[in-house]
Amino acid sequence: MKPNRISRRDFVKRSGTAGLLMMGMKQLTFAKAVEQTGLKDAFKDRFLMGTAISPRSFEMEGYQALVKREFNAITAVNDFKWERIQPEEGKFEFGWPDQFVEFGQAKGMCCVGHVLVWHSQCPDWVFMNGDKPASKALVAKRMENHIGSVVERYKGKLQVWDVVNEAVDFSNNGPSANGWRKSKWLETMGPEFVDRSFHLAHEADPKAELLYNDYEMQNPGRRDFVVNMIKDFKKRGVPIHGVGMQGHVHLGRPSIEAIDAAITAYATEGMKVHITELDVDVLPMDNKLWGADIATRMEYRNQLDPYTEGLPAEIEQRLTQRWVDLFELFIKHQDSIERVTTWGSHDAESWKNWFPIPRRTNYPLLFDREMKPKRAVEAIKKLVE
Repeated sequence: MKPNRISRRDFVKRSGTAGLLMMGMKQLTFAKAVEQTGLKDAFKDRFLMGTAISPRSFEMEGYQALVKREFNAITAVNDFKWERIQPEEGKFEFGWPDQFVEFGQAKGMCCVGHVLVWHSQCPDWVFMNGDKPASKALVAKRMENHIGSVVERYKGKLQVWDVVNEAVDFSNNGPSANGWRKSKWLETMGPEFVDRSFHLAHEADPKAELLYNDYEMQNPGRRDFVVNMIKDFKKRGVPIHGVGMQGHVHLGRPSIEAIDAAITAYATEGMKVHITELDVDVLPMDNKLWGADIATRMEYRNQLDPYTEGLPAEIEQRLTQRWVDLFELFIKHQDSIERVTTWGSHDAESWKNWFPIPRRTNYPLLFDREMKPKRAVEAIKKLVE
């Protein structure tokens, strides 16, 4: 547990007369200490503040100091995904995941495993038996071995798992006919692959918090489908504890009201809510660019990359206000929200510079390319002062 920051009033109270006499001398020292506190300290009584990290960013000068100062929860961007952690059958790559966990434990952080089962970034061998499609029994056995091996290794060290990621089909009109995304998992095992994943993770670490994670979780069709899934899981004893609402938003959409309604809906079902992948895209968008399906790609065009020399004052002001509006909502739901995690720590490392159009200059995070706090940081801190 992180120690509480000592207020100036407590400093005087504890120091007595000497504290009063020395307050002027210690003013600058105290101010510097306050300046070095981070987002984790500002929101410590409300929810965890997290970030997503990668090996490449981890080696950048000043990066570890930024993460330690600002955050108390960490998620690995890619290196717990199946293609990274078990690229070949039976060959596990635990090097970076071990380093990730070691760093988090040393700093007293909540460590999040992302992700056990996903249709993307999963190697082809999982669904093949030689040159033929693997049977349902073989795929199920491979799932059992993968989840058991990975979760067991980090039992008691990773507090939260994104067990299943993006398994619901998406359209602007809601889920498809059966609601599930067409994937090799669905094709081979049917919808039961979802609840089987949760059972396996729970068996490997009964104390871990298990989440279903997805984007566009405020979309009414997807929201209602997931709520019904949760109700069904609860009836059948599937161990689901919360939902991860990927927070890939834009300056103008989705509405705060839609996000509000979704948080309420999931919390009503007894779910812990995690805002898992928060960033605010400021670049021009159209319907073809909306969402977070990593298979989406479009060609670079200059008109879709207008801020290569910096953000205009008007856009920066809108960006700051968007962060304020989001955190006002999170504070409103602080009894239901366990964690707010930004998808990266500073603009230079954000995937939004490359998705869905490569080589753009985006500004989606709370810290700029020099790892300095944006105006939004002070603005959201003021909400809780």
